[in-house]
Amino acid sequence: MFTGIVEEVGEILEIKKDKGNLNIYVAASMTSDLKIDQSVAHNGVCLTVVAINDNSYLVTAIQETLEKSNLGSLNAGDRVNLERGMKLGARLDGHLVQGHVDQTAECVGVKEENGSWVFTFNYDSALGNITIEKGSITINGVSLTVVNSEIHQFSVAIIPYTYEHTTFKNLKQGETVNLEFDVIGKYVKRLTQMG
Repeated sequence: MFTGIVEEVGEILEIKKDKGNLNIYVAASMTSDLKIDQSVAHNGVCLTVVAINDNSYLVTAIQETLEKSNLGSLNAGDRVNLERGMKLGARLDGHLVQGHVDQTAECVGVKEENGSWVFTFNYDSALGNITIEKGSITINGVSLTVVNSEIHQFSVAIIPYTYEHTTFKNLKQGETVNLEFDVIGKYVKRLTQMG
């Protein structure tokens, strides 16, 4: 379980294909605190640390993960938002995030507004996921609040701190992001469909 509060931005050192999987080597200052089998969210995708080497570590993304996320489009030198699993009893500063990406979205607009930024995204609503005004959404592992919610589109407002300390400062129109919709909202939607 995660909170969507990014701890640091890591750098992809190398990516190696292994059959249908990708082995991803990540450089991050948190590496010295990691352990084998520990969960770390990478752009919102929960992956298990399988090897550690000095200031870098290795995770593996399987085919299903690659099909539902933007990890397959990463290259060496790219930056990723990182968060370790939350500790039981710790303060929950973002919202409940599972690290299970539901689908991707395309960034269709970036607008600076008086020192903050508004990012707009289109997503395939046929997959059954929804956003609600002022509801929670996780974009590339960042816990955010939805504004301007529509059936297939929504926006988020990014404050300067989040812009500078996540990959949002590098996000351009036309790029793909990972979405994890609010877990409580997903259960409520499922229950109303069953009734």
